[in-house]
Amino acid sequence: MQEAGIVGYGFFVPRLRITIEEIAKTWKKDGKKTSAGLGLQEKAVAAWDEDTATISVEAARMALETAKLDSQKIGAIFVGSESHPYAVKPTATIVGDAINAGPAFMAADLEFACKAGTAGIQVCMGLVKSDMINYGLSVGADTAQGKPNDALEFTAGSGGAGFIVGKEKNEIIATLDETFSFTTDTPDFWRRQHAEFPRHAGRFTGEPAYFRHVFGATHAILEKTGLKPTEFSHVIFHQPNGKFPRIAAKKLGFTEAQLKQGLITPLIGNTYSGSTMIGLASVLDIAKPGEKILAVSYGSGAGSDAFVLTTTKNSSTKRAPISVLEMIQEKEYISYSEYAKHRKKLKSL
Repeated sequence: MQEAGIVGYGFFVPRLRITIEEIAKTWKKDGKKTSAGLGLQEKAVAAWDEDTATISVEAARMALETAKLDSQKIGAIFVGSESHPYAVKPTATIVGDAINAGPAFMAADLEFACKAGTAGIQVCMGLVKSDMINYGLSVGADTAQGKPNDALEFTAGSGGAGFIVGKEKNEIIATLDETFSFTTDTPDFWRRQHAEFPRHAGRFTGEPAYFRHVFGATHAILEKTGLKPTEFSHVIFHQPNGKFPRIAAKKLGFTEAQLKQGLITPLIGNTYSGSTMIGLASVLDIAKPGEKILAVSYGSGAGSDAFVLTTTKNSSTKRAPISVLEMIQEKEYISYSEYAKHRKKLKSL
């Protein structure tokens, strides 16, 4: 079967920030304690004119620039999110027209909580490997969703990343060596039709949900490939907060050094479908040729997608025009009242 790999990547993080302490102050909570408990410092906030569609377009444009690819060659576009701007109207078609990919491409919006973007990568892999398309684009993006004074308000950030999957060896940055999915019906997090905010099952979201699926997918793909934790240069786990991925890494035998480059949530919050994707993009910003990378997403509902990647000689020359960490440093702090105004105006559009 045809080889498949990442030939381009891009990302976008809104410049507005609100600190965890600022949110805590509004609700008369101990800001330092809340921040330390979540392992988060601040989160990225989508401005009133930013949403999943605009974030996805920016990520897609950068991915094309990194890939040095004509957008007309894209054969499929998938956008994974749980905050699509329209209930009935695809985000993927907006992205396709914005990057001038149309009209000869397949498109779909995907929804599987925080792992819809990685599900899109798997679909692109299958289409590329079967020679149905030459290139496929998958984007994972979300805007902050959280009920005021709920735990999610402190952690939910905005941002996204996109990856172009192709098969030409001289274009591939990192080969997609293997993937494995671990899925169950575990209702730890949900949002009913017409409900404004998602709901969650509190502590139930930990052991039976996040850890069970991340551990299950990781153990399975390591067994499938015969690889050990020590053979990876980098590891990325889904990041609902700053603590869960650190706990997962330690229990699975990975070190803080392997986790460091892809651990982005403490700086911008949990970007949901963009979480694992942005972490992987950050790793590709600095990865050297021949390095193995493990990426494991998680989506409530529940499931995890695990990937083993190996960087090629192109990884040192095909970099994004700005790194994830550099983009994150371009920021502007806002107050809680300004944050609330942006959220309210966005919802009214």
